[in-house]
Parts: sequence; C-alpha cells; structure tokens
Amino acid sequence: MTVSNETRVTHFILLGISSDPALQIIIFVLFLVMYLFTIAGNLLIVVTIYVDSQLHSPMYFFLCNLSFLDLSFSTVTVPRSLVNFLRQNKTISFNDCIAQVFFLHFFGGSECFHLTLMAYDRYVAICNPLRYTTIMNRRACLLLVGFTWVGGFIHACAQAFPVSQLPFCGPNEINHFFCDDHPLSLLACSTTFFSETADMVNTGSLSLGCFSIVFVSYAYIISTVLKIRSAEGRQKAFSTCASHLTVVTLFFGPSAFIYMRPSVTFAGDKLISVFYTIVTPWLNPFIYTLRNEKVKKSMKKLGGRKVSFLGTHMN
Repeated sequence: MTVSNETRVTHFILLGISSDPALQIIIFVLFLVMYLFTIAGNLLIVVTIYVDSQLHSPMYFFLCNLSFLDLSFSTVTVPRSLVNFLRQNKTISFNDCIAQVFFLHFFGGSECFHLTLMAYDRYVAICNPLRYTTIMNRRACLLLVGFTWVGGFIHACAQAFPVSQLPFCGPNEINHFFCDDHPLSLLACSTTFFSETADMVNTGSLSLGCFSIVFVSYAYIISTVLKIRSAEGRQKAFSTCASHLTVVTLFFGPSAFIYMRPSVTFAGDKLISVFYTIVTPWLNPFIYTLRNEKVKKSMKKLGGRKVSFLGTHMN
C-alpha cells in the first residue's frame, strides 16, 4: 500500500520464540498445557468465591478480580501464539497488532494497580483490624476495583497511542511472539524518541508508584506483626501476606526488567516475557489455593456439591 509516496506496512510477521520446527512443537505443548491450567485454575477460583458465601469478603473479592485479570492477561497473547506455532503464515495486521499492545497493557496495568490495592487491603486488615469492615465496605471495594480498571485503561492508551503513530515502512518482522512497544519501536523508520520517552515515563510512574505503596504497606504490616506476642498470631499474619508477596515479586520483577529501559533487545527478553505473560498467570491459582485453607475447603465443598448433583441427576 502506498500512502503519500511512502510505503506503509499493513501487517507484521511474528517470528516467535524459535525457528526450529521440533522445538516449536515442544513449546506449543508446554504453552497449551499451561494455558489450559490457567483457564481452569482461575475460573475455579472465580466460581468458588462466587458460590461460597463464606468467601464474600473484600480479600476474596479482590482475589476473584485478580484471577479474572490473570485469565484475561494471558488470553491476550497465548491463543494467537499457539496458532502461530502450527502455521507457516505468522502475520498479524497492523490494527490487530496495536490492539494486542493495548489489551496487553490494559490488563497488565490493571493487574499492577490491583496488586497494589491488595497490599493496601492487607495493611488495613492487619494494622487497623477493628476498622477493617468500616474502611473496606462494599462501596469502597467496588470503587477501588473500578479505579484499578480505569488506571489500566489510561495506562494502555498511553502505551498504545504513541507507538501507533510511528511510521512503519519496512522491515515488518517482529522478533517476538506477540506485539509490544519495544519490538515495534525497533521497526519504526523514524525517530522513536517521543514514543520511548512516553513509554518510560508512563511505565516508570506506574511501577514506582505501585511499588512505593506496596513497600510502605508492608513496612507497616511487618512492624505491626512483630509486635504481636503470640507466635501463632505472627505466623497467621505472615501467612496471609506470603501469597500476595510471592505474586507481586513474580509479576513486578520481570515486568520492570522489560519495560523500565530503552527499546533495546537482550537475549533473554523472550524468556522473561514468557514468564510474566504465561507462567505467572498459570502459577497464581496454585500459589493462592495451596496456602489458603478457606479456599481449599470451599473448593472441596464445591466438588462435593457437583458430585451430589450428578448423582441425583443420574438417579
């Protein structure tokens, strides 16, 4: 397509993780298995929390929303990657590529804000237990979750718009398995200073802001927990926070490495991207259910209800 005497790229080619056909099959199987477990695990958490009235509290409401975000975040990249592993034509249109950038940062940004919100929830629960139900009432929880989604939307617009305005006149091969700001910027045929600056300011503000709130929240939490005289009480309080801290580390660490630097390519970028887009959403259900007795008991009750229903229906 020719626009104003300039050849404009109308589609991109996703090179994927490897060009080795045998290795692609292995990666396809691994991705498929992890994605299926991601869907099953996160949906199970959502259904369990929705069905069991004992889990209708702020902490589990936030966990339910986190599971939905994990599922959505993984779905942005994995299905197309699975299809690309099995076909020769690995093209993606310009509009679809920009849309993938937008939704990747929409759900990713929302998850950053949501993990920060969960840290604040733990701070209120441990440091102000007598006022917890007053502070984290239903209206406040809905508003706070709404703010995380709005924040994710603003972040996504700030990431996708600058890169969508860059001129792409060739080459059109993206050295990645999904569309993102950095690999796209490397293909632009003009200066990317504005786009790179906007990305770093946007992502830096988001990461530093969220990290600061999480750090301050846990500083107060640790200070409060250490004052608890009972060893059992301290263990229970730390156990409540351990799952969240693990997820924060798994999500923020790789994301900060990828996005809080200029658009340069490192050998390990694809592997790190696999970790935060596929592995972390797959691990999160295990992290929360293995360390949470109430969720495990509720899942067993849900399984019992299903067996009872099937038995009654068959009789």
